[in-house]
Amino acid sequence: MSTHTGPLAGIRVIDITLTVMGPYCTQILADLGADVIKVEAEAGDTSRHVLPARSAALGGMFVNMNRGKRSIVLDLKRDAGKAALQRLVESADVFVHTLRPQAIERLGFSYDALRAISPRLIYANLYGFGRNGPYAAFPAYDDVIQAAIGLAMLQANLQDGTPSYVATALADKVTGLHGVYAILAALFARERGAGGQELEIPMFETMVSFLLTEHIAGAVFDPPLSAPVYPRMVSRQRRPYPTRDGYLAVLVYNDGQWLRFFEAIGHPAWSRDARFASMSSRSAHIDALYEHLAVTLAERDTAEWLVLLRQADIPVMALATTQDLFDDPHLDAVGFWQRLDTADGPVRFPGPPVHFSATPSAIRRSAPALDEHGVAILREIGFSDAEIDKIRSRGPNPGGKS
Repeated sequence: MSTHTGPLAGIRVIDITLTVMGPYCTQILADLGADVIKVEAEAGDTSRHVLPARSAALGGMFVNMNRGKRSIVLDLKRDAGKAALQRLVESADVFVHTLRPQAIERLGFSYDALRAISPRLIYANLYGFGRNGPYAAFPAYDDVIQAAIGLAMLQANLQDGTPSYVATALADKVTGLHGVYAILAALFARERGAGGQELEIPMFETMVSFLLTEHIAGAVFDPPLSAPVYPRMVSRQRRPYPTRDGYLAVLVYNDGQWLRFFEAIGHPAWSRDARFASMSSRSAHIDALYEHLAVTLAERDTAEWLVLLRQADIPVMALATTQDLFDDPHLDAVGFWQRLDTADGPVRFPGPPVHFSATPSAIRRSAPALDEHGVAILREIGFSDAEIDKIRSRGPNPGGKS
């Protein structure tokens, strides 16, 4: 288990993160071969306790997001716990936390404090809002960010005018992915001689950038040519289309696809309709176009449409549930699902989705039990058994606040 072969083999990551955003970021680093040491308080990461679970403090969501990591419990409010973390930092390449700026400062583990210990350290702040703005001290979770960036209001356009959240922790995961690429870029820059550095990956700013990729539309110009909304994305007609016996997802986009699509569905004359003849005109009349699609697709069964539209090379899929993914023939053929036998019983993971020909990523172990590797990690970084007993003691805090 200690022989890592991924592209990050030999990189050590200190992970002081909770819930989804930070653990997802460091999960990817672990899959890529990094030795990720998850530093937890005595109660453990809060997501440990999100059900369902086979055993206490090993809920399914936690098990997936913390696979491949090692766990150590340190009380960072005590001198001995602080000293242990400082020693860990000396051995580390990357430090990742999800505390608000004022909280990490109070603990004594700001970038300036840790840079004095390890100048080569890549230090990543993942939190709600950039520390130089008026929102810096606000707590933030995924739903709050979806609301603050305008996403919940965009969703209102698709329904009855009621705002709603996307049914996944989108802000957490997108920000976690930005954390991954920022850390990798900083490690690359360090290899080129730039040394260590501090990274700031705030959810709010990250998600505003992400959302406005296409929705900025005409607002990219000054003065604006339109509201910052991409009309196709908020059309109420943009939805899974009912067929005669189910639903179908069809996305016809460019000119060639539309020509083939109109032929395939038996309406070639639509390509000569001024409203639908070009990308610009289709964009201006997207609701009318999608209404035509909805009426037409309701005339045949799902299986018939899949054959017909795939013959025309049109992007199309039948609707699936999350349960369907576990029996998906494509995922099975590419070896997507990975199974491990653990002390807690067999587990099944969605495997790393990217592949490396020379340095393959892998899931090397399941998620750790709380403090499963604590003693071993402390020994690795040179603490004696007597010192370890002191670090792990729950008694008074000599020389400091208890």
